[in-house]
Amino acid sequence: MTSDTLQFPVPASLGSLENYIQAINRFPILSAEEEHDLAKRFHEESDLEAARKLVLSHLRLVVSIARGYMGYGLPQGDLIQEGNVGLMKAVKRFDPERGVRLVSFAVHWIKAEIHEFILRNWRLVKVATTKAQRKLFFNLRSLKQSDGSLTADEIGSMARTLNVSQADVKEMETRLYGHDVALEPFSDDEEDAFAPIAYLAAPDAEPSLHLEWAERNTLATHGLSGALATLDPRSRHIVEARWLNEDNPMTLHELAAVYGISAERVRQIEAKALQKMKGVLT
Repeated sequence: MTSDTLQFPVPASLGSLENYIQAINRFPILSAEEEHDLAKRFHEESDLEAARKLVLSHLRLVVSIARGYMGYGLPQGDLIQEGNVGLMKAVKRFDPERGVRLVSFAVHWIKAEIHEFILRNWRLVKVATTKAQRKLFFNLRSLKQSDGSLTADEIGSMARTLNVSQADVKEMETRLYGHDVALEPFSDDEEDAFAPIAYLAAPDAEPSLHLEWAERNTLATHGLSGALATLDPRSRHIVEARWLNEDNPMTLHELAAVYGISAERVRQIEAKALQKMKGVLT
């Protein structure tokens, strides 16, 4: 079930948010019996017209919920449309036989979609990644009693209320109320003005590259030594002579002469040794 299938109005299609709200308020509110019959038709007969009526009758609920998230600087129309997606998911999953009204069941799905939209778009840098941070993100504004920084008592009280650490409260306050800084200077800035772009680290200082180099060095020292230690003396010498002697690596024929075996046998020993080392290193 998609919004295209249901064909219900969206703010952009009606020219303004006010027109959209006026339009959806004209859809009738369903009685419990009507809601049950429509939900049953949709789930038992895949009747999309029944699903459409269920969605249309609850669009005003989405608007009401979306108004509670206006403090994040995102367009109300976008919040409403994301909430509508949650409403459609609720209709799809709603079981009319459980004795619960759709309005109660849909609240969770509507809020979940709006929450995800805010977290994706509120800032370029993700402000909430863990469950505790998400709880803080959506409750810090309502629990904060003043416009200034949180006091030690407020931090302690908020941490207890939300069952998170005081450190998480402090960090989220910094993320929420910290000012954004322009990466590059504005065009009318003086030539010698400095913005973060002027002193950002060089490309080769990127953290993931350092981690990759560190891991490679570890494998080249401790990991490689450990893998070589698992080989018998002949296999180890063949691998070292072939792969670790950068100045003068030995050929298969040279090693065959050393051990009095064929070059093909040396190749087989080498392949088996490398396969064993690979199993140790992975």
